[in-house]
Amino acid sequence: MGAVPARTARTAAGVATTPAPGSRGFGVDVGGSGIKGGIVDLDTGELVGDRVRIDTPQPATPHAVADTVAELVGQFDWDGPVGITLPCVIKSGTARTAANVDPGWIGTDAVALFQGVLPGRTITVLNDADAAGMAENLYGAGKDVDGVVILLTFGTGIGSAVIQDGVLLPNTELGHLEVDGKEAEHRAAASVKETKGLSWKEWAPLVSQVLTTLENLLWPDLFIAGGGVSRKAAKWIPLLDNRTKVVPATLENTAGIVGAAVAVATGVAP
Repeated sequence: MGAVPARTARTAAGVATTPAPGSRGFGVDVGGSGIKGGIVDLDTGELVGDRVRIDTPQPATPHAVADTVAELVGQFDWDGPVGITLPCVIKSGTARTAANVDPGWIGTDAVALFQGVLPGRTITVLNDADAAGMAENLYGAGKDVDGVVILLTFGTGIGSAVIQDGVLLPNTELGHLEVDGKEAEHRAAASVKETKGLSWKEWAPLVSQVLTTLENLLWPDLFIAGGGVSRKAAKWIPLLDNRTKVVPATLENTAGIVGAAVAVATGVAP
């Protein structure tokens, strides 16, 4: 089963992420503990059939991960393009950082690696937060929102995706921005809340401080809060005091898969 070709609208800023009507795609989301994948209906952003998850090999070296991705894709009747996320900055198909995977990824030509285990396929590789941001922008909390949308994933660190009117600015690392003498993720990641045993009331001002710093620099029209804490948004989002609206992500654990499928269908290649 292959994918229907998608329209690709290029602009000076990047690639507009709007798949062609009636198309399907395949996405794989590589995380530190699990590799997840499935076929995506690109009209709705919903999975077609079941999602498959395989434990991430340890250590998560490039070749071990690539073999696992090939094993996962092989469980589906799919012979078309494959989009793959990594917890890495990706430039021209090459990983430049490595978070929660083996440091051997740094400098690896990820596209060539995955093409080696999935021969004859078109492969797109992108950052996991970028993929989640694209998915939320098309099908989730950012749908039909004009202007600048910033997705932040609150977990062990803070991942980020910046999208303007459907166009992704790839590889932003806003979690590493200094906020009052500390990196943003060292100040307000979900892991900080857990490690310090903070209540929602104690943690929310730290998040507000990070959001205020970002909005003073980038003036977004919407923040989307992702990560596991988004499922408890009612406990902390009402406590925030920054000026820009904050809403929880809605696609949860399918966002990376969906965004990866969108990326390969629309030609996003950071």
